[in-house]
Amino acid sequence: MASAVPSVSIVIPAYNEESTIADCVAAALEQTTPAHEILVVDNLSTDRTAAIVEALQASHPDAPVRLLKQDAAQGLIPTRDFGLDAATGDVLARIDADSVLEPDWVAQAQRIFSDETVGAATGPVAYYDMPLRRFGHRADDRVRRAILRLADDYHFLFGSNMALRASAWRDIRAHVCRDEADEFHEDIDLSIHLFERGHRVVYDSDLVAGMSARRLDDNPRQYYHYVGRWERTYAAHAIRNPALRAPMIVFATIYPLLKGVRDVQQRTEQLRRMTAQLTEAAQAGGAGRIRED
Repeated sequence: MASAVPSVSIVIPAYNEESTIADCVAAALEQTTPAHEILVVDNLSTDRTAAIVEALQASHPDAPVRLLKQDAAQGLIPTRDFGLDAATGDVLARIDADSVLEPDWVAQAQRIFSDETVGAATGPVAYYDMPLRRFGHRADDRVRRAILRLADDYHFLFGSNMALRASAWRDIRAHVCRDEADEFHEDIDLSIHLFERGHRVVYDSDLVAGMSARRLDDNPRQYYHYVGRWERTYAAHAIRNPALRAPMIVFATIYPLLKGVRDVQQRTEQLRRMTAQLTEAAQAGGAGRIRED
């Protein structure tokens, strides 16, 4: 069933994200259809995250960018909740501070949520700091579609690229897990609560966001603890469907390959920067000798 075009708020929780927040907010601003508002929720950052957002506000005085402070508790979940509670749009996008939305993202979200039966939506991602971005995007889309077929009833949101209807958020707000020990995937927890409350979650291949592959910079122990968040989230909800372990298997299996690619890319980039610096220094030295002559 189609309805009026919904307004879209974009909520960005942020903790010490000075290296990515400018590109994230810039992409949210550079939409073919403007967002209703862009809320950056700073959570006790000790770096320049807030200052960078304030500079963007100053350079875009007419843009609906708001900087909120969530200082009551450290953590993604209280910061996410604070932002979603403060948002005023019909649809509440929740992305990460390293997400870079495609220019038509808001327009795609409006198209998707014009269907009143949709309670939440997610889409594929492209790793913008890895080689073969286009191939990676297609592979991510295919893997997520395959997981959806296996998952049957449970259609899971992906925190770097997701949105939910404001009315759905209000319905599940009191039920979502607090996870004070920080052991779960909060996006999976949201998805489960949406399903349990009767809200339809959809996957749409045209709702595309870029994201960093910085998770691959974790050491193996950290990475596999991250992968284990799926199992701990399922256990908290007494979910035992073996098919839902597919994401864990996929992410655990591809880690060594992607980690190797990431390491090679980073070493290559370091070598490129060193070469550029040496070339620049040599050119500067040569110019100095010419002036002396």
